[in-house]
Amino acid sequence: MLVLLILFYLFFPALLLYLCNKYKILDQIGAVVLAYFFGLILGNSGILPEGSQKIQELITMITVPLALPLLLFSLQLKNMKTLAGKTLLSMFLSVVSLFIIIYLGWTFWGDKIPENWKVAGMLVGVYTGGTPNLASIKTALNVSSETYILVHTYDTIISAFFILFFISIGQKLYSFVLPRFKHLDKPKTKIETGTIQVDDMNSYSGIFKKKTIVPLLAALGVSVLILAIGGGFSELVNEKYAMLTAILSITTLGILASLIPKINKIEKTFQAGMYFILIFCLDVASMAKFENIDISSLYLFYYIAFTIVGTMLLHIFFSAIFKVDTDTTIICSTSLICSPPFVPVVAGALKNKDIILPGLTVGIVGYAVGNYLGVLLGMFLQP
Repeated sequence: MLVLLILFYLFFPALLLYLCNKYKILDQIGAVVLAYFFGLILGNSGILPEGSQKIQELITMITVPLALPLLLFSLQLKNMKTLAGKTLLSMFLSVVSLFIIIYLGWTFWGDKIPENWKVAGMLVGVYTGGTPNLASIKTALNVSSETYILVHTYDTIISAFFILFFISIGQKLYSFVLPRFKHLDKPKTKIETGTIQVDDMNSYSGIFKKKTIVPLLAALGVSVLILAIGGGFSELVNEKYAMLTAILSITTLGILASLIPKINKIEKTFQAGMYFILIFCLDVASMAKFENIDISSLYLFYYIAFTIVGTMLLHIFFSAIFKVDTDTTIICSTSLICSPPFVPVVAGALKNKDIILPGLTVGIVGYAVGNYLGVLLGMFLQP
């Protein structure tokens, strides 16, 4: 039964990806959300065999550190040059707004939320990067599965309304207080981040072709090596900070590896990393028990809603002061709060292709720095 459980964790995400590719409605829901859903059903069904907890903990400890380097290998730091003055300023203003709002929310509801300082760290990570950062900080700060699932669930629900706002009336409302976007003379339409194209970010097509799978296996080997080195660093510190040290070391080594052209050019490393994140999502959801969720989760909902809405409003306020235009402000908020894949969607709704490349780059940079920023605030707020 334990062998079957391991096989389920390893290969069920592949079925989810296949179904998402085949059925549009499932694709709109997303493989990550489906992984959480089926994981919760499994974990609360009562059918898990004896000894499954050790398997679950082992998978949690391996998947995120293994995924991190793969997610970062395709990062191109030279794309930072595409962040023109206003975009870079808007990114900075958004991150500052996020820190301020998360700290205010922590002072309002912190005493009512379990693991409040860890939650604050996870919110910084997910709203500068995305799900991989949320998972990484969960591992680094040893957050309970119940808290992690609730944070991701509430984030998914509230972020959906956030996106709907931007693709409907957001631009009109922002334009009342912010200047309009000035288009470039020669708009750039070819959008890439390393080996990842915008419309290819969630595509696993061709991953098993020989020209793709062989280099990808080599990249996986490098990721295993980085995991081992990160594990070695964790042995040099107090046990309390071991996992935190490992995650930050692995993040740093992954970024450094992205500077090596042969590694940076390997195709599908980002997708491979996301597959390990899907395994993590399925596994950690199966560890969460409904009976461990109490009324305090409502305060967690308030905290997350306050973080998203408050950051958006404070970002608008700062943008008005520094005269950052409407579209740049919106695309930076989208990229940081909702992650890079949503950038083309919102840019299309705004009818502005010029903002896709800088917006996407903001999100990819967010993936790189999210772990550092999240851990930094979490440790600052730790009692």
